[in-house]
Amino acid sequence: MSAAAPHIPVLLDEVIDALAIGDGEVHVDATFGAGGYTRAMLAAGARVVAFDRDPDAIRDGAALVESSGGALVLVESPFSALDTALGDAAPVDGVVMDIGVSSMQLDQAERGFSFQSDGPLDMRMSQSGESAADFVNEADESLIADILFRYGEEPRSRRVAKAIVAARPITRTAELAGVVRRALGYRPHDKKDPATRTFQAIRIHLNRELDELAEGLAAAERVLKPGGRLAVVTFHSLEDRMVKRFLRERSGSEPAGSRHRPAARAARAPSFEPPARPVRPGDAELQRNPRARSATLRVARRTAAAAWSAEGEV
Repeated sequence: MSAAAPHIPVLLDEVIDALAIGDGEVHVDATFGAGGYTRAMLAAGARVVAFDRDPDAIRDGAALVESSGGALVLVESPFSALDTALGDAAPVDGVVMDIGVSSMQLDQAERGFSFQSDGPLDMRMSQSGESAADFVNEADESLIADILFRYGEEPRSRRVAKAIVAARPITRTAELAGVVRRALGYRPHDKKDPATRTFQAIRIHLNRELDELAEGLAAAERVLKPGGRLAVVTFHSLEDRMVKRFLRERSGSEPAGSRHRPAARAARAPSFEPPARPVRPGDAELQRNPRARSATLRVARRTAAAAWSAEGEV
């Protein structure tokens, strides 16, 4: 993605408003991708430290680093490690996270994230480690079923897993999509392709996306200065529930304990102010970018209280 034709991320204006960037402040773009949020943050006067574990994003962002005049540092790392990677740049004034696979990754058939165009069954954000083909061809049927149910919320996960094992070897995205469609039934005019849940589940599993999110939220809590802003954009219910729970818990907004669930954490000082109401895309943005339809933005401001210990993390 060239610097001349940047991808415009979801809820960009709302995110920049939430960050309330002051001139010279230091902000973190935890999920650089094609650099859309980073460009807007730089334009608002911030110095930015951006993270991405995808080497393609790091390579394509080099021109923006060069043109920033020292205002942008780009780090090849998962955002779960942002607190250690920031070093002397912490504490910071804001952190933004855009969770999940990027449009840039989805649109490249050779990355294997989408079945819209046939490509190798890959799905690795870091381009290293176990691939989706490795998983579907080597994992036990019971593990495949568990992953599809847990991360894809696939109600017929056992049927899909059985079909996958019977069809091995599977090496292409179109092959896997076809296996799932045959197992579940599919008509071209159906509102949602049944393969969507399977692809989501495998991608989340391979890239540890929910673990990354939990660790990244806790890392952001540690690096934000008092008054610092956290803005998180999610695209499906599993992610959004995690962010909602984290912010409610850290702000002291969780329901009071009962005799069945004691309020064991009442002594902890809230590390975030109560979060703002969630924001979702308006009609104009949905018309411009249909992928935004499931996006949710949650924002909260850091208090002066100490970050919670590991035992308090989600």
